[in-house]
Amino acid sequence: MQTIDAPRLAHALSERIETVVVGGAPLARALLAALAARGHCLLEGVPGTGKTLLGQSFSRLVGLPFRRVQLTPDLLPADLTGTLVLEPGAVQPTFRPGPLFTGLLMADEINRAPPRTQAALLEAMEERQITVDGHSRPLDPAFTVIATLNAVETEGTWPLPEAQLDRFALRLRMDYPDPAVEAALLERSDGGPDARSGPLGDLSPLVNAAELQALCTLAEQVKLGARVRGFLLALVHAAREDARVALGPSPRAALQLARLCRATAALAGREHVVPDDVTSLLEPALAHRIALHPEALMDGLRAETVLGEARARVEVPR
Repeated sequence: MQTIDAPRLAHALSERIETVVVGGAPLARALLAALAARGHCLLEGVPGTGKTLLGQSFSRLVGLPFRRVQLTPDLLPADLTGTLVLEPGAVQPTFRPGPLFTGLLMADEINRAPPRTQAALLEAMEERQITVDGHSRPLDPAFTVIATLNAVETEGTWPLPEAQLDRFALRLRMDYPDPAVEAALLERSDGGPDARSGPLGDLSPLVNAAELQALCTLAEQVKLGARVRGFLLALVHAAREDARVALGPSPRAALQLARLCRATAALAGREHVVPDDVTSLLEPALAHRIALHPEALMDGLRAETVLGEARARVEVPR
């Protein structure tokens, strides 16, 4: 059976990502944890912070079949799933697969797609299959979505429905870099026409399909002890039962958080989950799954604040 050195892979991935996306190593490790946990990721940030570049770089390094789709208001569901085509001289139409038939899908500016098209992703992200003309067609077992979202623009965009947000294991924010990182970026570009810090063509896969499967299996084997499991559930329930929360983290969210914790522990070379794994993943795994009551929003409350208060109330197991 194929084996893999998960900590070594995480270290190599971080080093290679830094040659292209300055300061992107922590985000790349989070993407790798999500991939090991069989989860999808949402990259959120203002324009020009490198969301697409990070996704493209990551796809090259993990070696999965890759497709990129620029989502637009006129995109139809069939543009993603594929459609039946009657070829000249044929008696029966044949199915022409869409870009969902890949290993890693980069969905750029996902909130620019209308609700009908966004809905085409729901079955694919949850069940890794699509249904066209009454027939279910399986996707790649490793099918993973990395979607980007520009949260500052509202013109020509639609909010992501709660059902779709709940299918993203992680929401990662890409903010403006701090001055030191931006200075390194400018220095590395050396005044060239392309401000990106390194060519994508220099990136080659660090793992193959068998090794990625071994990574997923390794993450599944990490132990989640009773005390840490109780801690995780107590945090989820504290956020869900907050009076200011209209819609809290779902059971799917708790399951995905547990898988992410196992994957994070595996990448750190541990055979068991520790409380720090849970607390470090709490906001990126749960904040986007919390909808606040209008009164709380008017008071300026944020989902991250709710989670922070829950973390302060729940006793950490020893």
